[in-house]
Amino acid sequence: MEIIYRGAEAILYTIEQDKEKILVKERIKKGYRIKQIDEVLRKERTRHEARLLRSARECGVSTPKIFEVDEKECKIKMEFIEGKRVKELLNSADKKTVERICYLIGRNIGKLHSHKIFHGDLTTSNMILKGNEIYFIDFGLGKFSNRIEDFGTDLNLLYEALRSTHFKILNLCWKNIIKGYKEEFENADEVLKRIEEIKKRVRYAKR
Repeated sequence: MEIIYRGAEAILYTIEQDKEKILVKERIKKGYRIKQIDEVLRKERTRHEARLLRSARECGVSTPKIFEVDEKECKIKMEFIEGKRVKELLNSADKKTVERICYLIGRNIGKLHSHKIFHGDLTTSNMILKGNEIYFIDFGLGKFSNRIEDFGTDLNLLYEALRSTHFKILNLCWKNIIKGYKEEFENADEVLKRIEEIKKRVRYAKR
């Protein structure tokens, strides 16, 4: 077992199973919660994330294949994606590569939103390039929704992540993400309008 990430809600580690590298996401116990409530929450969130991963895959978005969901132990065993995190890739890539990757990102987000899937943590840390495909990972904060507000929040989070991590190529990234998004999601203009409203609310709150 090799731990690759330890977060507040879960740990990620790899194991070898049938000579294959498997990623395990295990939701950890919370001592500050009542035991019975903690067990219910962790089981529900494990089940829900697995459902989101499968639904995203069914609508054409690349996600890790799920091999097993152990609700009792609150574990999801899934495919380990061997690739490059988009976070590390974008800042060193040439213009054409940035345009292609961001266009693919936009199309995939459009597919998610078209199928009422809100990712909840859209950052380039949660996207992996493998071959010519962008894999979306970590749907732990996601949900099923048809609210324009949620989709606007999803995209606004991505914009802020780009501005923080890829500020030198922000405009290039965003332009191509929106291009791909509009091609996949018929309500894209409504979502983009909502993003502006969200930004105004944030600026007002900071005053």
